[in-house]
Amino acid sequence: MTDKKILLGYATQDKTHGAGVYPVHLNLKRANRHGLIAGATGTGKTVSLQALAESFSQQGVPVFVADIKGDVSGISQAGKSHPKVNERLQALGLPTDQWRGCPTVFWDLYGKKGNPIRATISDMGPVLLARLMGLNETQEGVLNIAFAVADDNGLLLLDLKDLRAMLRHVAETASELNSVYGNVSASSVGAIQRRLLVLERSGAKKFFGEPMLALKDLIQVDANGAGVVNILVADKLVQEPAVYSTLLLWLLSELFEILPEIGDPEKPKLVLFFDEAHLMFRDTPKALIEKIEQVVRLIRSKGVGVYFITQSPGDIPDSVLGQLANRVQHALRAYTPKEQKVVKVAAQTFRSDKSFSVQAAITEMGVGEALISTLLANGAPSMVKRTMVKPPVSRIGAASKAEVDEILVETPFAEKYQTTVDRESAFERLAKRAEVAAKAAAEKKPTPKRAHVAPKPRGRPRQSIAETFAKSVARSLGGKAGRALVRGILGSLFKGT
Repeated sequence: MTDKKILLGYATQDKTHGAGVYPVHLNLKRANRHGLIAGATGTGKTVSLQALAESFSQQGVPVFVADIKGDVSGISQAGKSHPKVNERLQALGLPTDQWRGCPTVFWDLYGKKGNPIRATISDMGPVLLARLMGLNETQEGVLNIAFAVADDNGLLLLDLKDLRAMLRHVAETASELNSVYGNVSASSVGAIQRRLLVLERSGAKKFFGEPMLALKDLIQVDANGAGVVNILVADKLVQEPAVYSTLLLWLLSELFEILPEIGDPEKPKLVLFFDEAHLMFRDTPKALIEKIEQVVRLIRSKGVGVYFITQSPGDIPDSVLGQLANRVQHALRAYTPKEQKVVKVAAQTFRSDKSFSVQAAITEMGVGEALISTLLANGAPSMVKRTMVKPPVSRIGAASKAEVDEILVETPFAEKYQTTVDRESAFERLAKRAEVAAKAAAEKKPTPKRAHVAPKPRGRPRQSIAETFAKSVARSLGGKAGRALVRGILGSLFKGT
């Protein structure tokens, strides 16, 4: 059976090799080998992203797009004739009357321009939370202790108030925890609590809680078999780059955890487009970058393709860049020695057929042109082609507020995610415990003659952690093994490391 392909555009042959144009394709069976769309501002990256996303949708592949500027929302609407677009379509020999939009669902961390998107504190895990808050190694260690104590005692960490209550409990019982979990300093707990306050004010409070996003809701097709395009409204979110990048890393981690191994399917199960990808790697510890590289390398076997969109290939660490096999390189500017070096490095990443200078082409291309190299059926990279990119048949530019609102009303997930659920978790359980202890202390009658009271040993003996929580653990849901949480950026990868 012939492999299905997506038309990306048409490559114009060099004058020395004859006139004419020929198609440039992306092999669907190799689309899960990830990709990169790069280029300077205004060179056509967003249009290339939209055209590729709608092509996946037309092939029945669900798509997730982080929309930074709001420009991609037009993919939900049918395009229309425009002189420049028609000129390009006619030049490529494509029809000019087949405009259509894609089935679209909007998501918004703040819940204003799309369905709310949430995760629980437990599922986010201490590794990503530490990165989100910018904790040092010692503080991250204390955060890990808080998670471990919560796990061992059946306390659910769902939202920020749960984590805050858990940290307070850890600080209060530090003397008992030190011998089991390691040293817990009040200063470290205080520093984490202050960072939590900053995090809450940044808007991240809305991200944590329930109902948590069910990732299967991102992997949908409509009644006609077209893949649903999930748009994360990120114009406001990107103003908090730590929250934005952590959300994307969490999404990758969760997908890896829940999806089964399927190797290289005939077409991807899901394709993710991450705009402003450099934010995922800015100020990121080396250890976490290594884990990102692992997930990018391994998640393709789950049938998931990840496409990064950024200005320069140099924005992506080499260990991750080496995993991005399908490349769409728009023009780069080379006004300074540093920019010239970036252009040279970008040119060297392509397999050239020597019919034209790749390095010169990167600086000469106009808007809507790109150098494209994709994987062939045998897995080898194709020769790079200077290509006129096929324009999308959906609308280029943003959808109107009325159009987005109409989609939101019709979305099947509105009722499911709109109302926040606040079930009993660590905050409530610890508050009840404190209430019971306070009541018991109040009911205890004072000794009438203190002179005859035998001297007490220095320090007040406390219950062990196991004794303190014995009853609450017995009432908790399920067995401890069933509640064990695998977290962080690919928690499974941390096992044994």
